[in-house]
Amino acid sequence: MSDKKHTLAIDIGGTGLKASVLDGTGKMLVDRVRVATPYPLTPEIFLNTIAEMIKPLPPFDRISAGYPGFVRDGVIITSPHFGDSWIDFPLAGALAEKFGKPARVINDAEVQGFGAMQGKGLELVITLGTGLGTALFRDGKLMPHMEFAHFPVRTKMEFNDYVGNAALKKIGPKKWGHRVHKTIKLFRDLMHYEHLYIGGGNAAKLTPELVGDAKLVSNEMGLTGGIRLWDDESTFGGTAEKPKPARRAKKA
Repeated sequence: MSDKKHTLAIDIGGTGLKASVLDGTGKMLVDRVRVATPYPLTPEIFLNTIAEMIKPLPPFDRISAGYPGFVRDGVIITSPHFGDSWIDFPLAGALAEKFGKPARVINDAEVQGFGAMQGKGLELVITLGTGLGTALFRDGKLMPHMEFAHFPVRTKMEFNDYVGNAALKKIGPKKWGHRVHKTIKLFRDLMHYEHLYIGGGNAAKLTPELVGDAKLVSNEMGLTGGIRLWDDESTFGGTAEKPKPARRAKKA
């Protein structure tokens, strides 16, 4: 499905904030803009940073954003990378209020999944960046989000710790790659998915023998997948058109 509306797509990452404007088919009208993620990243700092970032971008009619945490109805439920100031923060409402356009927000791996999945069978998306992101689709429909990033894979070690960026830096690409390979096997045994897509900033460090029949996908899908948030209003409850009032962001 496509229309004539333009969508501001925002990818909120642990190392970088990225944005572009998409046409009605999901194609980027201009190259993405990117800035390093500032720390601490409070909601207020984020909104002000995005406002500066997007000044050179074309006009837009609506907003899609992917956040690295659990998101429900545009509200942030968990925030493993950016701290407690985000908990219960209505990000979709805050974006709509800031820019005067309807906004929708889901988990960032789910946005990338919308860009990658083919809409047939059970499809799993894994993103490898600051932490581990996952999204699951069945026949093109997004399944309820599960935060596997916080699932224990070893004693006192979650998947975020096991294959996140900190682990890559600590143990090196070779050992880290074998951890990713084991993670893929664990998910295959758990879900028996039919297709696996791997994205995120660290996916490029994987060798073909480690990923098997999985498909490596472009990080641009973390933006272009945002067009799919507007395919079916019922999918996201229509909450973005009448967003909840944004509460005042906590200061750092």
